[in-house]
Amino acid sequence: MFSLRSTVSWARSIKFLSFIWNISTISPKCNIPIASSTPCLVLESYCESDVQEGVYCRNRIIDSFVKSGLLNAALKEFDEMPFCDVVTYNLLISGHGRYGLPKQALYLYAEMVLQGIRESPSTFSSVLGICSDAEFYKAGIQVHCRVLSLGFSLNVFVGSSLVDLYMHMGLNDVALKLFNELPERNLAIWNLVLRGYCELDRSLELFGLYTRMELDGVKPDGLSFCYLFRACCNEKLLYQGKQLHCHVVTAGWVISNIFVANALVDFYSACGRLIDAQKSFETIPVEEVISWNSMVAVYAANGLLADALNIFSIMQFQGKRPSIRSFVGFLNLSSGTKNLQFGKQIHSSVLKLGHDNGSRHIQSALIDMYGKCGYVESAVTIYESVPERTLECCNSLMTSLLHCGITEDVVEMFGFMADEGVGYDEVTFSTTLKALSVSDSTSLASCRLLHCCAIKSGFESDNAVACSLVDAYSRCGRVELSRIVFDKIRSPNVICFTSIINGYARNGMGREGIEMLQALVQKGLKPDRVAFLCALTGCNYSGLVEEGRLLFDSMKTLHGLYPDREHYSCMVDLLGRAGLLDEAEELLRRAPGKGNGVMWSSFLRSCRVHGNETMGRRAAKALMELEPEDPAICLQVSNLYSEIGDFQTSMQVRKSALSRMVTGEIGHSLINVDSCF
Repeated sequence: MFSLRSTVSWARSIKFLSFIWNISTISPKCNIPIASSTPCLVLESYCESDVQEGVYCRNRIIDSFVKSGLLNAALKEFDEMPFCDVVTYNLLISGHGRYGLPKQALYLYAEMVLQGIRESPSTFSSVLGICSDAEFYKAGIQVHCRVLSLGFSLNVFVGSSLVDLYMHMGLNDVALKLFNELPERNLAIWNLVLRGYCELDRSLELFGLYTRMELDGVKPDGLSFCYLFRACCNEKLLYQGKQLHCHVVTAGWVISNIFVANALVDFYSACGRLIDAQKSFETIPVEEVISWNSMVAVYAANGLLADALNIFSIMQFQGKRPSIRSFVGFLNLSSGTKNLQFGKQIHSSVLKLGHDNGSRHIQSALIDMYGKCGYVESAVTIYESVPERTLECCNSLMTSLLHCGITEDVVEMFGFMADEGVGYDEVTFSTTLKALSVSDSTSLASCRLLHCCAIKSGFESDNAVACSLVDAYSRCGRVELSRIVFDKIRSPNVICFTSIINGYARNGMGREGIEMLQALVQKGLKPDRVAFLCALTGCNYSGLVEEGRLLFDSMKTLHGLYPDREHYSCMVDLLGRAGLLDEAEELLRRAPGKGNGVMWSSFLRSCRVHGNETMGRRAAKALMELEPEDPAICLQVSNLYSEIGDFQTSMQVRKSALSRMVTGEIGHSLINVDSCF
């Protein structure tokens, strides 16, 4: 039976207690009565020393049971208590939360409120922690209201639990506001905020908080530096990480704190700095190494399979279990080298250790590995076996389909992700736009439709998406739209500039391409070989001979880049089209390896166009020596001999080509009429 006081308390608290019924869809696993008959220990009872001592003794027994994991025994002891207090409930609430029974813990908290027992700071810390860990965010907000009504919001322990709750919810602005309102901020709560910003990938803001922490006179500990190094790992912040490295060495944390020493290995591994990772790794005693998987990953990322396998074996010999990171590194190495056999062996190890279920990183890496190795059927099979369609797995399948040239399925996959609510990110948009660019059925309308989706989703400003849009519009012949997209990029890098230069080149606008290359240099960026190749291609398509010469010469003289075969081939074609055959042949013979089949084929075509029989014969002879088994080359040479009247040689070459069953590819054209888009 409820007392009158309990009934009134229950009536006043019914709105607050509604979260119990909201979060509970099943009966509690333990027999926890909501309306316990155990009387609460009121103020008058504390005047009686024997009652007080009895409650204290019973609480010690319950504490012992909870620490031993005997929750049912603790509950039985609780039910037999004639009186209980806030400590009793705190022990039971924290115990159930600790052993993964969050709903039962909240039932106990509800009973405590119903009994009229006032919460302590420990109560709120435990309940808010349970709400954070179990993602009972609605209940956590209601508990926050209770904290405010009872005046506990400025308590440092309750405040830190509230900060943690809102960090888990992703409401870092609310968490920071609560953090700033606390009258005192100790090291524990500073570490809590650092961890929250680290997990939200807000690395730059995290370093701002670290500066505030030092200004507040709070000295960071090893855990603080571990969070800072993890942030550097997430964002590949090499410069900031190196500064931190100097700081922890000076402060002695590398020697005194094994977690900081291992965090250094993780940091350099994530940034791909193999030598630095090795040096940091070698300073740690073997028995204290916990960053084995980071070393496996960095060796695999650098293509050092033997070294990665050696560390992998030593790790297992030391009794350490391989993590997901090691397997993802091996699978990525298999994808890059197209080593299907090794990839299958890693797949077997993944299955044996049970990493295939529940790890989206492993699943997406397996899909990517099979797709990049050309086994798209196996990639689809793994995708279909995944219990939940995650964004990572969908993106991996999309890139695999694109790699195998199945562009229509990539576009269809994008529609599926939208319909099923999987969502999309910059990889999704970039991959779909690339598929549209190379698809036979690409159209301006489809590119604009995808562009609208990118704007609506907030991904238009992403450099990878912007570059794909530039490429897609230029392939549709709308280079002015490509330029609009490029001009909206906040901080264009070399790849962005190369995309627009290539777009101009594709549409025969060589001068505009050269202007963009000059803008790239004026911005303080260093053009690479691909940027120069795109600019030279634009000169070739536009017939800009003198400009092409200057660009080609400036590669080595101004930018320290040695032209490779593609650049020589482009210049040979440019000079040949302009009728400068002597200069083209001289350049061709200076090319690496004295030219390849592509260069000589281009030169032969120019000789035919300009009617130079002597040079044409030399080119035909060189081609037949370089590519005697290529039927297409044979037909080109045969046509030359036919044009100059040497029909006997032409027929001999043609018969040789026909004997190899050469067939011409059927051409097609696509006309895009004006539409409403």
